[in-house]
Amino acid sequence: MKHRLTRGRLRLLGLLAGFSALVAAAGGATLAQRAGASPTTPPKAGHVFVINLENKGYDETWGPDSKAPYLSRTLRAQGVLLSQYYGIGHNSLGNYLAQISGQGPNADTQSDCQTFAPFVQTGTVAPQQAVGQGCVYPSGVKTLADQLTAAGHSWKGYMEDMVTPCRHPQVGAVDDTQKAKVGDQYATRHNPFMYFHSIIDRADACAQHVVDLSALTTDLKTTATTPELNYITPNLCNDGHDAPCVDGRPGGLVSADAWLQKWVPLITSSPAFKEDGMLVITFDESDGPQEDASACCGEGPAPNAALPGITGLGGGRTGALVLSPHTKPGTWSSTPYNHYSLLASIEDQFGLPYLGYSGRQGLNHFGTDVFNAGM
Repeated sequence: MKHRLTRGRLRLLGLLAGFSALVAAAGGATLAQRAGASPTTPPKAGHVFVINLENKGYDETWGPDSKAPYLSRTLRAQGVLLSQYYGIGHNSLGNYLAQISGQGPNADTQSDCQTFAPFVQTGTVAPQQAVGQGCVYPSGVKTLADQLTAAGHSWKGYMEDMVTPCRHPQVGAVDDTQKAKVGDQYATRHNPFMYFHSIIDRADACAQHVVDLSALTTDLKTTATTPELNYITPNLCNDGHDAPCVDGRPGGLVSADAWLQKWVPLITSSPAFKEDGMLVITFDESDGPQEDASACCGEGPAPNAALPGITGLGGGRTGALVLSPHTKPGTWSSTPYNHYSLLASIEDQFGLPYLGYSGRQGLNHFGTDVFNAGM
């Protein structure tokens, strides 16, 4: 039986198509793309916490000989392990930038931006990729932080040893935080918010939002004072990057595990986490481009880097752990995810458009394999 499209129905379809186009023009995926990205609707996590550790492959962290027993066994038993989670490139910086902007690597970010050079943009290609080279992106390149602010959501970056809020080198200067110092093991390259003019040019707002880790203890005391997005970076010893550390500690997974034992219980016992929290503990990349530059999730050459992983297409398999009232303890998911998936999944939680590669068609987002408590 044939159905005629009435004038009213045609008008409704036109309005829907027009609205979808407006969403795309605003820098996000269309409604059809959003609907196609996740076949199920997971529960909402109103308070998201992300902890990034450094440079460890999946087997080293999660295997039976792990030097991080608190992470690999105690915390592992409390949440869902994403066994096929990957970094998107080598070295560190490109992975952090991907988590908050969806931008792919370029030669400067692959070398961790030894000089805090401006990003010289020559164009834009789909999906919302700034074409060019450099480190500090122009104000037209937006981030998850910009999205949250525009939508009225709260966020903070908590950076250990940062001390001075919104701390970064002068644009064009050599980055003097590339190596740890006794009493100062902060690394700008592990603080992605500093690489966007849309954030650092608003100095007062930046100082309120990107702060030293010590502020987290106070902020966690009540739900009202806990930001909706909490992006947490330990210092160069506590994130497992250095081994041994300049202060004499062993570093690596040993020191990272000790740090997690202090900070994770503070997060998971907080009122905000208990109410509707999600904590993601992951690693920026695997051991390095010579060990593992594998990729997942359809990642291919980026417009500014033919090989995002320097020797391959990705940042290697790291794994990730998700803890939440919405996750079932001691479970796992073998669905392929990467840092673009994490960004898309956070955007899902707050109903935000997808930035950059987080809007790639077919990218996996956290679904009921992660939010599995009711399954």
